[in-house]
Amino acid sequence: MSSNTKIERDASKWEVSVRAELPAETLERYYVKALKQIQKETKLDGFRPGNAPASEVLRMHGEGAVLQKAAELAVREELPILLAKEGIQVVDTPHVTVEELGRGKPLVFSARAPLPPTVELPDYKNIATQQAKMDVVETSEEEYQQALTHLRRERARVTKVELGVLPPEAAEQAQKTEEKDLPELDDAFVQTLGYESMQKFSDSVRSHLKSEKERHELEKRRAAILEELVKKSKISYPAVFKEYELDDMEARLKSDLERMQTTFNAYLSQAKKTRDDLRKEWNDAAEKRSKIRLILGEIARKENITADKETVEKNVEHARKMYPNANVDALRANITHALQNEVVLKFLEEQK
Repeated sequence: MSSNTKIERDASKWEVSVRAELPAETLERYYVKALKQIQKETKLDGFRPGNAPASEVLRMHGEGAVLQKAAELAVREELPILLAKEGIQVVDTPHVTVEELGRGKPLVFSARAPLPPTVELPDYKNIATQQAKMDVVETSEEEYQQALTHLRRERARVTKVELGVLPPEAAEQAQKTEEKDLPELDDAFVQTLGYESMQKFSDSVRSHLKSEKERHELEKRRAAILEELVKKSKISYPAVFKEYELDDMEARLKSDLERMQTTFNAYLSQAKKTRDDLRKEWNDAAEKRSKIRLILGEIARKENITADKETVEKNVEHARKMYPNANVDALRANITHALQNEVVLKFLEEQK
């Protein structure tokens, strides 16, 4: 590598930029490699595959194509060596621009690549301890009766649909029906839902209400812990990490829309927004998600927390049935990440 190399770190984007020059003789070495690769892949009548003369290969593809291949090979092999010599690690494929390229001349190129994130954690155990513990959750009789009324309205809606009323009108009529005129929930009805009696149905409703309240309280406490961790952690990360989160948010929305039998474009049209509008709206959320991902990952590293492999594989098999066309490696990575985060959150909740 030539000494004519310039390296700069962009703290605002948390990336490194490189401008370097390879000597002409080094480029020539990669030119020979490139020509051999192209020669091996070229099929010409009258020659066995890979045995076409170099002169014929050049005539067919042109010297420019060989030079481009040579530059690609040179940067791919030489740039990591340069970065390693400078003690620089990157976390994604560099974006490369070839600035000067010619046979018998030096190769000049520039490259940009994101730097690894840095995470300086606060006393996360103390933060978890300081957040309010979950109170014992109870459900009131009023909440129970409200749930029953909701179910009675739902029964009224279903009955009207069965009698030929259009679903939207049936829902509106059910909402307007006075409570005293709503159908009663009796043994016969709850048996259609799979319950033996009103008593067992009632017990199930109360249990469900309690579980939902507990889940809500747990989410509130987790959110409070994460909010403090985000606020008190010192994090630097490349802009591309936020793009990853935006891509994930977009993919999840598209998946939800597909299950609702509609499309992303139809959603945008109805909302009168563009894809860029949506991603701008998500910007703050994506930034927060990036920080939370890095924080939980760093805690997992420090505490040697990992996801249970057997649980991961069971979840992967289940996900493959739901999404048969999904990339299995991507599924496994996402599931592993989610399960590991869950273990980290439980670890934080258990701090006393």
